[in-house]
Amino acid sequence: MFNFIKKNRKKLEKDTISSDKRKYYSPITLTQYKITIPMILKNVKGNLIDVGCGDLHYKRYIEKNVINYDSIDIKRNSDQVKYVGNILDMSFIADNTYDSAICLEVLEHVAIPHMALKEINRILKKDAVLIISVPHLSRLHEQPYDFFRFTNFGLTTILENSGFIVKEILPKGGILTFLGHQISSVLVPASYRIPILKTIMYLFNKYFIVKTSYFFDSCFDKKKRLACGYACLAIKK
Repeated sequence: MFNFIKKNRKKLEKDTISSDKRKYYSPITLTQYKITIPMILKNVKGNLIDVGCGDLHYKRYIEKNVINYDSIDIKRNSDQVKYVGNILDMSFIADNTYDSAICLEVLEHVAIPHMALKEINRILKKDAVLIISVPHLSRLHEQPYDFFRFTNFGLTTILENSGFIVKEILPKGGILTFLGHQISSVLVPASYRIPILKTIMYLFNKYFIVKTSYFFDSCFDKKKRLACGYACLAIKK
């Protein structure tokens, strides 16, 4: 059963790369569109690199705000990936190349995250923008390459020690977002290949799991001690 859901989940992700429906497949995904993407659109500029880009499903929202959109990942999940390599050593990219960088849900999978941040710092120009999103509450995923979870204090410390000035950190979701994600990540993929049922499950998930979780976390967890993750804006010193 688990392999069936996992297979369906991969197909769903592939099929919805360019679809706005994607944001409603999980409460965690919705937080990216509600919090991280607006932060990116407000602040990125010039030549941008997407570090740990995955399948580039946010590219279509961001590329119109920058002059050039480059990307790097450990493997080529898309023919749009410019560089294939380890972000711990991006020596094939010159110093002071980019005006902006984004690194979304990547650092938890990097064995030495401060080294990755120093490499990102190196390829950025002075006063360049870096926007990061990281998990705080998350189940194990992409095993065995799942190493860390971050608090806002830990994220600030590691960024400052890597040559950045932290300008803003926003919490994303809370405990209901985390729990809702566990339901969504089974409910939607399990029904994805079944006509009619997949539409019913999508709508049920959208309104009763995703939107409900996001709403209650936004309203009642004011101190965000159980934030599902964080989005951060930092500037190269």
